[in-house]
Amino acid sequence: MSEALAEARLALQAGEVPVGAVVVLDGEIIGRGHNLRESTNDPTAHAEILAIREAARTLGSWRLTNADLYVTLEPCPMCAGAIVNARLRRLVFGAYDPKAGAVISLMKIVQDRRLNHVVEVLDGICQQECAKVLQEFFQRLR
Repeated sequence: MSEALAEARLALQAGEVPVGAVVVLDGEIIGRGHNLRESTNDPTAHAEILAIREAARTLGSWRLTNADLYVTLEPCPMCAGAIVNARLRRLVFGAYDPKAGAVISLMKIVQDRRLNHVVEVLDGICQQECAKVLQEFFQRLR
């Protein structure tokens, strides 16, 4: 999670909402990402999507079956769908998102047994530290 937090801090420095993500396979980071929606004008440029894309390029396959995604904020519906479609083994996230979280808070997309893949979830990891980065960003905006 420390590497995902480092990515979140890169987003913060760029004026983006500070969310960071890394994809790990066999103890090695194969994909990294942080929010780039504002700088790229791309509504899909979420940390998770960017980290998943890089991991798929690294492996030469969209199937990330034995990989784990670490992200500082509970994924939204779009990212939760990408996590399922990438066949990630496990999702580890820090802060909860009561307004848009699609893993626990509002929906449970990644563990919906009606879908073709179910992802293991570890939630609330480094929750306070992950939430603090987001709180500091939004306090600055006010």
